[in-house]
Amino acid sequence: MPLLPRLALTMGDPVGVGPEVAVRAAIDPQVLAVARPVIVGDATILHRAAEVCALRVSIREAPSIDEADRLADRSTIAVVAPTNAGDGHDATLIDLPVGRVSARAGDASVRYVVHAVEEALAGRVEGIVTAPINKEAINAAGHRFAGHTELIAARTGTREAAMMLTTGALRVIHVTTHVAFTRVPALLTPTRLDEVIALFDATLRDLGCPDPRIAVAGLNPHAGEHGLFGTEEAEIIGPAVARARDAGFEVTGPWPPDTVFPRAARGGFDGVVAMYHDQGHVAVKMLGFDEGVNVSLGLPIVRTSVDHGTAFDIAGKGTASPVSMVEATRLAATLSAARASRKDRA
Repeated sequence: MPLLPRLALTMGDPVGVGPEVAVRAAIDPQVLAVARPVIVGDATILHRAAEVCALRVSIREAPSIDEADRLADRSTIAVVAPTNAGDGHDATLIDLPVGRVSARAGDASVRYVVHAVEEALAGRVEGIVTAPINKEAINAAGHRFAGHTELIAARTGTREAAMMLTTGALRVIHVTTHVAFTRVPALLTPTRLDEVIALFDATLRDLGCPDPRIAVAGLNPHAGEHGLFGTEEAEIIGPAVARARDAGFEVTGPWPPDTVFPRAARGGFDGVVAMYHDQGHVAVKMLGFDEGVNVSLGLPIVRTSVDHGTAFDIAGKGTASPVSMVEATRLAATLSAARASRKDRA
């Protein structure tokens, strides 16, 4: 019987809810049925998280990812500390106030991600699942990234990555993400649209859609209303849809943004291409705020994440829902298995 995929769960910001959702996910029966999880983070912080969550579980530090399997079971969580520990200030993270922005916590959260990426690139884990980091904290620590996707893309040498969100039957990929809205129209280039549609089709196939039906949302109200409210649909988005169809993809649009997401959620499409961050995020979070999963596409590794932030207002209380982290881990296992299958066929 083949081994379940080994996944690195990064702890996220040490003073946010990341440690709490990570420890809950690492022992969740749904996760253990499909994956071998190991947390990359700080054992002392995870001990505290287990206590506030009232979990009867042992936290044991493993010297390496390869040793983690020997330690982990249904009542023991294996944790690996990053090797890129810098000046060793992790020893004092437990003294940081919970629920407050900290440059030291931000720096630690970045190092957890970097270590997990290195393990994935080396083939020691089949994928990574990231708990939330805080953008203000990581930038205060000198890491100039808008978020996980940009950080991981830089560490893997990826030129073009894309963000996909999933909840229930709704899957949404974004052409642009963390940019000012005024910049969005200029970033809707033919090359970018072509890349995003192709990435989406390949990923939907990995998720069990043999012939993905992809809907492309317009940028403007009513998808431009034949130029009355904007011309991007006729000049950029429509031609991209035509090219995709010529290439053999089952793609339609551009559709009015206010109707395409409900149609997809009811099964009319397998996925929707959103033009900008909030266009896609609002739809997904309205349908499944706690269950949403973030997936980075176009990377050489599998990476999924929770679709929520560090939630400093409830950090340390043991009340954070682990559902998104559990679903992200299960999805990472599915995508890892799909990649392994493609590799075997090749």
